[in-house]
Amino acid sequence: MTDRSLSIHRPGGPLHRFAGSPVTRTTALLALCAAYIQGPLTKIFDFDGAIAEMEHFGLNPAGLFAVGVIVFELIASAMVVSGYLRWLGALALAVFTLLATFIALRFWELAPGMERMMATNGFFEHLGLAGAFVLVAAIDITKGAGK
Repeated sequence: MTDRSLSIHRPGGPLHRFAGSPVTRTTALLALCAAYIQGPLTKIFDFDGAIAEMEHFGLNPAGLFAVGVIVFELIASAMVVSGYLRWLGALALAVFTLLATFIALRFWELAPGMERMMATNGFFEHLGLAGAFVLVAAIDITKGAGK
């Protein structure tokens, strides 16, 4: 390798500047939390649909669960994006994601076919999302929210 190929990722190099940029960090955190921002907004504008969703998954009282999920997702997302107790918001969203995944995507109960394949894919995508939140928490804990 040449000195130039090594310099791209050294401290102060272009990759380092891009990865360390507050704009990059905020954009990535917004993308990570996108489903936890969009979901509650959808539930707010279609609260009857939110109640139906809770009932579908056997969560009662459905209205209380719907409000709880809306408030939880918005607050935890705000914590992650803003940096205020980021580690706590990220770990909370990781646990929430795992719980919701085991409630909503029980692919092992479905007959083989398209529905099972889609649920299986969704299940493992959600595991990856939970893992990403754990990484955010670990970075925040080990390096500090402001770094």
